[in-house]
Amino acid sequence: MYRSDHVAAIRGQVVVIGGGAAGIMAAISAASAGASTTLLERTRDGGRKILISGGGRCNILPVRLDESRFITESSRPVLRRMVRSWPLHEQVAFFEREAGIPLVEESESGKLFPASQRAKDVRDRLFALARERGTLLRTDALVVGVDRAEAGWRISLADGDIIEADAVVIATGGLSVPNTGSDGMGLRFAAALGHTMRPTYAALTPLTAKPAPFGKLAGVSLPVTLSARAGTERASATGGFLFTHGGYSGPAILDVSHVAVRSRVSGGAANVVVRWTPLGDEEWELALRPRGARTVAAAIAAHLPERLASALVEYLGIERSRPLANLTRPERLRVIEMLVRGTLPWNGDEGYKKAEVTGGGVDLSEVDPRTLESRRHPGLFLCGEMLDAFGPIGGYNFLWAWATGRAAGLGAAASLSS
Repeated sequence: MYRSDHVAAIRGQVVVIGGGAAGIMAAISAASAGASTTLLERTRDGGRKILISGGGRCNILPVRLDESRFITESSRPVLRRMVRSWPLHEQVAFFEREAGIPLVEESESGKLFPASQRAKDVRDRLFALARERGTLLRTDALVVGVDRAEAGWRISLADGDIIEADAVVIATGGLSVPNTGSDGMGLRFAAALGHTMRPTYAALTPLTAKPAPFGKLAGVSLPVTLSARAGTERASATGGFLFTHGGYSGPAILDVSHVAVRSRVSGGAANVVVRWTPLGDEEWELALRPRGARTVAAAIAAHLPERLASALVEYLGIERSRPLANLTRPERLRVIEMLVRGTLPWNGDEGYKKAEVTGGGVDLSEVDPRTLESRRHPGLFLCGEMLDAFGPIGGYNFLWAWATGRAAGLGAAASLSS
């Protein structure tokens, strides 16, 4: 049963700032535990990242969880404790039984979606559940200050209103996709209150190349294996890859982009390597053996999209019409190197505008991993994208938001009786 029974009848006010995934879950959890709960959302509707996730379908959770795929500069044991505070199977049960959102598995992507395939249904049902549990939702409520008060917290709104609270949950997200209302406000509040902050950066964001050597391939997509390395930092991913007019996108690129972004910000340049097919050196040796008048481009196009095959051959300075029989040994090795360990040219990224999440944030050591209460300020709880952790594409970041939002909401409610 999702409702918490370890908190007795509570009289006190919990204010949750931010109506995104973590904030909605924090409000549901605090209200379910008996706390008088108010959810403040700066936009007129809230949950806008939920609405745009999964192409408008909302990939609520991953089918399976690999904790090692989370990225953090903070303590990994602390991260694991936070993730394990609400196991995947319990989250699935909550959505299907408590929230009334049946889930379906998309096996090829390893994601769980609402059966309706509508992100709006997820957002609306969660807000409805928050209200059913007793949450007061206030939209168009821009918070401009969070300060200690004599007996709790004082929340200042842009319209001049002041709200007194016994406990505050800040769940305002990071800096990614700013047109949804994310501007790093909560991060600034946390920093002003003295919390240790890890440098923030755009994560899960497309990479760019200017000039774009493969710009004419915009729209071509295929599964690839990518690896990115900058000094001792490295990441790898296998999945969808998409050429854009100005660079590259798709799950595989997004999952390694943090290495590239962090290297660029620090003045370096990560090496991004692509393996275009599952074929290795020996398999390509066989595929590129002379066969009559077959061309190099045609031999590669047997395993790759034709436009990509031609572009790769041209990129190496080899004519598309060159017969395999006329390919020199050094040229053949260059072709194989490109196909198996090709360096992907890039020199920029799309930044927060198209980033799925924000890397960095409040150091995980700054909060109690059980309750998400600030170790610096009793009665203050931090959760979601504000914390220094994010996962790969595929529902991981919603899982993080749901788990940390729930822990913060329950923690805030419990603090009222302590």
